[in-house]
Amino acid sequence: MAFTVREARVEDTVHIVRMIKELAEYEKIAEQVTQTQEGLIEDGFTASPFYKCLVAEVPAEQACRGHTIVDYAMYFFTYGSHKGRSIYLEDLYVMAELRGRGIGSEFLRRVSEIALQNKCSRLNFVVYEENKPSIDFYIAKGAVDLTKSERWHLFRFEKEQMEGLAGGKGQNIPTCPSE
Repeated sequence: MAFTVREARVEDTVHIVRMIKELAEYEKIAEQVTQTQEGLIEDGFTASPFYKCLVAEVPAEQACRGHTIVDYAMYFFTYGSHKGRSIYLEDLYVMAELRGRGIGSEFLRRVSEIALQNKCSRLNFVVYEENKPSIDFYIAKGAVDLTKSERWHLFRFEKEQMEGLAGGKGQNIPTCPSE
């Protein structure tokens, strides 16, 4: 199968939203998706993007379910106090019909290459616990499950909790005593 992995363009966002929804359906969390094409454009195609994205494109004669943009890998840069620069792989999605054809491996190769070019020391990501095929894929590539090996747990505050935490919008923030 012929495919090209390239940086996403604004016009690809309609396909990226479609695939985000497909991934969420696969993970049985479709009701959690609120992302829109407009949100992807605003967050990824500005002077200071919050994310970067690669897409896999196939020739028209190899379209999958009528689509030539068939897979995506979304990532962004982070920073860790222990190791410095890192890259976080938010999603790596390959349509079910195209799995096992090297696209996922090519995405990992490209994201790793981007990480190294940007002097990142880590590539971090999470995998839904029930997504055994992906867990097996990453472990076969050499990934380490930090939940098992280092006992790190991923936690989250949703917007409602952050609003509660922010409370008075900074009114109760302690200040350092003046010297």
